[in-house]
Amino acid sequence: MKRNHGFTLVELAVALAIIGLLLGMLMVPLNAQVDQQRYNDSQKQLGLITEAILGFALANGRFPCPATGTTPSTVAGAGLENKPGSACASPQGVVPWATLGITETDPWGRRITYRVRDSFADDPSGGMQTTFSLTDAGNVTVTTGAASPVTITSDAVAVVISHGKNGLGAFQSDGTQLAGAAGDEAENADNDGNFVNRTNAPEFDDILAWISSNIAKSRMVAAGRLP
Repeated sequence: MKRNHGFTLVELAVALAIIGLLLGMLMVPLNAQVDQQRYNDSQKQLGLITEAILGFALANGRFPCPATGTTPSTVAGAGLENKPGSACASPQGVVPWATLGITETDPWGRRITYRVRDSFADDPSGGMQTTFSLTDAGNVTVTTGAASPVTITSDAVAVVISHGKNGLGAFQSDGTQLAGAAGDEAENADNDGNFVNRTNAPEFDDILAWISSNIAKSRMVAAGRLP
């Protein structure tokens, strides 16, 4: 009688190695597709956030103050604009998602950085009007970064930032900030009013959107919030 021999252990190991290699080759483009989809979703989300900020400004006569990034989402008041009196506690923090009624985090699960010019967000008289006028400009600067930065704008009223896949510099839902941001990414997390928007830089994955003072003022004039 003839015996039917199965695969040897060596043959099985080789077959499993080949299958693993093929699966790994398939996962690379799949991961790239997931990353690209999240990037696209983040860009759309930032566009919606800027519209929500402008909507708040039209309804309230001022821009919303940032929320405190270090407040865990489990704590009461998380996501509300930090405005203890007539002015913002700080011009920079995270998007006040609870105040605006929007999602807390970006597609990577991290909070979105937000900075606003204080004179566009204050409320000194307790009414529905800030101190800025048609002659005022923004003071948030965005450049191309790198060794020879080119200024994209120095007249932004507000900027919002998703810190991308690596998330360096972003605040998380537990209130901690991811450390390790360096170079141009550090510029987007150092709380100084200067920001970087780069393209085609493998080490940089932050995504930005901003509102110019001209757009802010034209919207508010149309809504009757400015003369």
